[in-house]
Amino acid sequence: MNRNSSFRFWILVSIVAISGFSQGMLLPLIAIILEQDGVSSALNGFHATGLYIGILLASPLMEAPLRRFGYKPIILAGGFLVAISLAFFPLWKSFWFWFLLRLLIGIGDQLLHFGTQTWITSSSPKDRLGRNIALYGLFFGIGFTVGPMMTRLLEINEALPFIISCSISLIAWVFVWFLKNEFPETDMETTSFLGTMKRFGKVFKYAWVAFLPPFGYGFLEASLNGNFPVYALRSGIEISAVSIILPAFAAGSIVFQLPLGILSDRLGRKNILLAVMFAGFICFTVAGLLQGSIIGLLVCFFVAGMLVGSTFSLGISFMADLLPKKLLPSGNLLISIFFSFGSITGPFIGGLSIEYLKGASFFYVISTMLLIIFIALLSFRGVSVHQEKPNSV
Repeated sequence: MNRNSSFRFWILVSIVAISGFSQGMLLPLIAIILEQDGVSSALNGFHATGLYIGILLASPLMEAPLRRFGYKPIILAGGFLVAISLAFFPLWKSFWFWFLLRLLIGIGDQLLHFGTQTWITSSSPKDRLGRNIALYGLFFGIGFTVGPMMTRLLEINEALPFIISCSISLIAWVFVWFLKNEFPETDMETTSFLGTMKRFGKVFKYAWVAFLPPFGYGFLEASLNGNFPVYALRSGIEISAVSIILPAFAAGSIVFQLPLGILSDRLGRKNILLAVMFAGFICFTVAGLLQGSIIGLLVCFFVAGMLVGSTFSLGISFMADLLPKKLLPSGNLLISIFFSFGSITGPFIGGLSIEYLKGASFFYVISTMLLIIFIALLSFRGVSVHQEKPNSV
């Protein structure tokens, strides 16, 4: 890894950490503010989807600007959009204005992730791809875990968390200006919206199975954060216990993100994904059997985090193994789209299971989803078309 490539890599993962921080802060922060203002839980939940709606709306339109302008302008645009949106929250407290800002942050975050993700996957050598993407996921996870701590600042001033988050985002944004711009590999095909749709078809043909782990991770993360507190309270588990059990999943994810990425470089992405998906299925099935035990749930969440907490980054690496470099921008867009679909459908299906099914159905919904992805991975017989010699990073 030469000096310039190393500097670029650490700037990119730092940007991702700041993005995770802002996302992790906004979810509980706005939920608490809206709850204190008497907004219904249904509208509160709808408000949280604004970020993911922004991602879904913007994703199909991003490939053409990336190929035309390169990575750096895309990341700069995303960082500026996130920072300026955070700065506008304290200016006018309105349900729909804040929803619009959340949607804009979703677009900005997608620009950031699309640019950084594609730059890292395109420039990483194959024998270090899993490690590099694991660090990408690790830094996002650390930021996402630290973000909710900002809710404590509400006791001082409601605007303070937004101001601090905006300031941190701007500092990280400044460092991007020091990077030398690069462009993704391309061919003679059109970079129009129609061209993007055609490339989506090719990408799906080669690498459809790689999009299932990010979908599963989005489903899992959003349903755990959005549904488990409701399920726990209805099952007689105290809030103090929920505040310990939920972070256990994030802690397990952070601890094992890098080791699993390195293992996937050595043992193969598919083999590691098969192992963690099946183990995740076992963990959440056991969680259903131990639903009345706080210690049992704590252990299950931590172990599940160690295993399936890395499925988003492993899915990115698996996708990069299966595709030629010229299709990586389209592949990274589809990763984000599938993750967003999972993040939107997870709380909806989890909420239905809590409302209409009895017992530990919430955990069994998650374990069934993981089992289905395991079966899909097991049945996949695709051959990698990644024949190019990797560049060094």
